[in-house]
Amino acid sequence: MARISLDCPNSLPGIPLSVLSVPMENKYKCQQCLQVLRKPVQAQCGHRFCVHCFKQLTSSGPKPCEACQQEEIYEEPMSILNSNEAFPDNAAGREIASLPARCLNQGCSWTGSIKEYEAQHEGRCEYERVQCEACQASVLLKDKDRHNERECEERTLNCKYCKMTFNFKEIKAHDEICLKFPLQCKDCGKKKIPREKFGDHVKSCAKSKSACPFSEVGCKSVIENGKINEHEHSSTMEHLRLLLPMVLSMTRARSEPAGSSEWQEDSGLGLYRAPEEGSGAAVSTHSVDLEKKVSALENIVCVLNREVERSSVTLEAFAHQHRLDQEKIENLSNRVRQLERTVTMRDLQLSETEQLLRELQHCTFDGVFVWKITDFSRRRQDAVAGRAPAMFSPAFYSSKYGYKMCLRLYLNGDGTGRGTHLSLFFVVMKGKCDALLKWPFSQKVTLMLLDQNNREHIIDAFRPDITSTSFQRPISEMNIASGCPLFCPLPKLAGKSPYLRDDTIFIKAIVDLTGL
Repeated sequence: MARISLDCPNSLPGIPLSVLSVPMENKYKCQQCLQVLRKPVQAQCGHRFCVHCFKQLTSSGPKPCEACQQEEIYEEPMSILNSNEAFPDNAAGREIASLPARCLNQGCSWTGSIKEYEAQHEGRCEYERVQCEACQASVLLKDKDRHNERECEERTLNCKYCKMTFNFKEIKAHDEICLKFPLQCKDCGKKKIPREKFGDHVKSCAKSKSACPFSEVGCKSVIENGKINEHEHSSTMEHLRLLLPMVLSMTRARSEPAGSSEWQEDSGLGLYRAPEEGSGAAVSTHSVDLEKKVSALENIVCVLNREVERSSVTLEAFAHQHRLDQEKIENLSNRVRQLERTVTMRDLQLSETEQLLRELQHCTFDGVFVWKITDFSRRRQDAVAGRAPAMFSPAFYSSKYGYKMCLRLYLNGDGTGRGTHLSLFFVVMKGKCDALLKWPFSQKVTLMLLDQNNREHIIDAFRPDITSTSFQRPISEMNIASGCPLFCPLPKLAGKSPYLRDDTIFIKAIVDLTGL
């Protein structure tokens, strides 16, 4: 018999009985854990065990089979459990694997076989409750990641400012000491100032208040840092007034007789008298006062020097910032100009697209074109006044890749028809496929003013003069117009004309496509 491998990794005890969807037969029960056999092995006595349970039973050596003893069939050596005499029961394993199973976890509706349960569902069910390794709380498997990242009281975090690692419970305490934690200046309102630089900001903040540098001589003002220079300029006389008593006292002290402690002549008797007692002590006291005043003045000078240095640094910083601002303004100006050019190009492209769209809306590709002209009265008045003497129709084509053409209409006439007739001309335009076409243009052209009662149209037709430049291959956008300056007398459009209805006329052009 094959020896049972004691090195089977991740071995587990039996499968719970409630996993089975059908009553379990005793032959599928482990004699040790009394659960459904998992990786069954059969001892030489015939009883079956889970490989995990059998390994535990025989880990300290051979043992008597308790099942044999309970069934009173104990017989040595057959009833001795020995890893050297047991073998994997593959037949029982296959039978167990095919048994129907279900998930025990509340809320899970999974069903399948024992084999599928072990391979795909056990330990992976989203509704299985697992224990958090950090806080020992019981959570659903599907919520474990969210719990670890957001809810666990014992989770570790990295400070997003200084990157230091700490426990979630310590987050508030850490925020109180984090050197990178952003603070807001209550004076100027500036935000996101790292704690380690906040002290320097308070000293340099233009809105932060401090005592006047002349406070040592009596100035009581407390002003914003950014307004100290303004205060010094506006309060110069007040500061000098405060300094004056100190300067005068020093001047008087220096002007007193240097020999006041020597023998002096008595003006009344012509004799000499000794200095009064205590005069030396008075001089000593006066000297100490002078030293204090000199020290105070020296302190004031130091303060003034520091203010001058700070003003110089501030001025230099302002100059540097001004240069940076000028460069930024120049860059932004260049960017604005670039954007303006881009917008102009986009507007031009949009205009061209709109023009092309308008052309395509009225465009035909069979050589026949009907031109509807509305607001006839207003357009004719513009033509008479000279504001818009001519108007062009949308382009039309003889075929998709054929000649490109349009009509040109003078509502107050042109040339010999000026003031008396409508003048209508045919124009050959520059097309994309001109290189593939036959030149000069020689197709018959028929022009019509349509009778809106469909009775008597005004018709004129011509064949192109192939020697004329009007019908050669276009070099510019369009050739010189050619057509009928006396196309229609203007009186025919007066009154209740059948050609003019609802202030609208219709003009039709037909290009003979014979030979193309």
